[in-house]
Amino acid sequence: MITLLTDHLRAMAGAFPDKVGYRVIDVGEMTFGQWEAESNRLARGLVERGVTKGDRVALYLGADEALRFMVAYAAVHKAGAVAVPTNIRLTEPELERLLGHAEVTVLLTDSVLAASAQRVVSTLATVRHLLTAPPAKGEPPDSGEPWSWGDAGTDDPSEFQVELGAEDLADILYTSGTTGLPKGVAIRHRNVALIPGAPNPSYSGNSWLHSSPLFTFAGIGFIYNPMQLGLFGVFQPKFDAGRWIEIVGELRPQFVFLVPAMAQLIVTHENFATAALDSILICAVGSSPLAPSTLRALQERMPEASVSNSYGMTEAGPAFCSMPKGEALKRIGSVGKPMPPLEVRILDDDGKDLSTGEIGEAVLRMEGRQREYYRNPEATAGAWKDGWLYSGDLARIDEDGYLYIVGRKKDVIIRGGNNVHAVDIEAVLLDHPAVIEAGVVGIPHDVLGEDVAAVVVVIAGSTVSADELRAHCAGRLADYKVPRRIEFSDELPRNATGKILKEKLRESLV
Repeated sequence: MITLLTDHLRAMAGAFPDKVGYRVIDVGEMTFGQWEAESNRLARGLVERGVTKGDRVALYLGADEALRFMVAYAAVHKAGAVAVPTNIRLTEPELERLLGHAEVTVLLTDSVLAASAQRVVSTLATVRHLLTAPPAKGEPPDSGEPWSWGDAGTDDPSEFQVELGAEDLADILYTSGTTGLPKGVAIRHRNVALIPGAPNPSYSGNSWLHSSPLFTFAGIGFIYNPMQLGLFGVFQPKFDAGRWIEIVGELRPQFVFLVPAMAQLIVTHENFATAALDSILICAVGSSPLAPSTLRALQERMPEASVSNSYGMTEAGPAFCSMPKGEALKRIGSVGKPMPPLEVRILDDDGKDLSTGEIGEAVLRMEGRQREYYRNPEATAGAWKDGWLYSGDLARIDEDGYLYIVGRKKDVIIRGGNNVHAVDIEAVLLDHPAVIEAGVVGIPHDVLGEDVAAVVVVIAGSTVSADELRAHCAGRLADYKVPRRIEFSDELPRNATGKILKEKLRESLV
């Protein structure tokens, strides 16, 4: 019998009904008992409205509505349906394409997004119901319960679960959809859990802090991962480095997750040097490569913690690399050793295995846990070959089996016949004390084919010049890697997971 994510919630609610299950900063919290009861009520409400096993139910809620998002996510699975977490930053036409591709039957939203949701669903024949959560606390009428779905549920909070099997769909997570056919990763109940549920639930009262949007791969994983480790989750809806430092001092979390952009803002904050960070035992930084100087700064301020640049992707599911404590500073740039059953190979452009230390594309395999793209067999066939996922990431493996992510294949700049990896230049720029953020791309050049360009964000009031930054790079990089063009900006374009949108950066430069 398959163990469901909701099974662990039921177990936690049974053993620790009055303990905090999740807290959303500056919004509120809910206990495991409230989480379980309200998701049962909403699950029954969905079934009473005609939702059947396998129906797709979209979650379209703002970050401040995170507690309701978590209740809804559990309720959708309890109703036997498929959760479709939706990026709230999409335009209405993009949202329409995504919901149409998923053939969504119900859309769960909040009072702020309701008008936009109504315009979109009015164009979609498959959508039968649009359910809106009560207004947020502070808006009339005051619901008073930031986790409640009000009349969307029933009056019965008792245990409820439609029977599900290992091959039944659990989620569809969309990785794109701004142009052409959206790509949704189909996730089945056999591979939805990143951390297996414990047979005997525990609760330490410690916490795990993160700020990843819940509709992302990382964010949705942090709904259940904390409780599966005996913790309660803490979500910061809108990341602010100064507030993050305050939260860590107040709540004393043992686990934190950041993306590189957040980490960089933290280490350059004026309060970083005096921040109380000694409670942190694990500081995981994911979504893209972390600048070595940032990793060193974090590790120096958290000497007892394991600070590592983690690696994962929606398509790879529960693929995991482990970085033993104390190894991160010895192996700058590594994301750790692939942990079984994950297998990693490094291939050249002809599909041949490369030797230790050589750079090529990382291909991954999780035996029995392969995912696929929903209603997109062509994209599935292009990404998975003979059970191996072609990641599009450039990487190498050292003699001890540690994996290093060098960058994306499409981010390689070929300047006068020389291969230049953008991540190498970004790391050097971020090592300059005035630079907060940096993005490097290739731009067209009549003679060289491509040239190297950078856009940087500097500390407010800094007078650093492009020439100074080029001189800084020239002392650390080969001459052909030094960016000929350096522009300054107030911010870099990023997606919801914090990754720099290189195409938009490139468009701004040409």
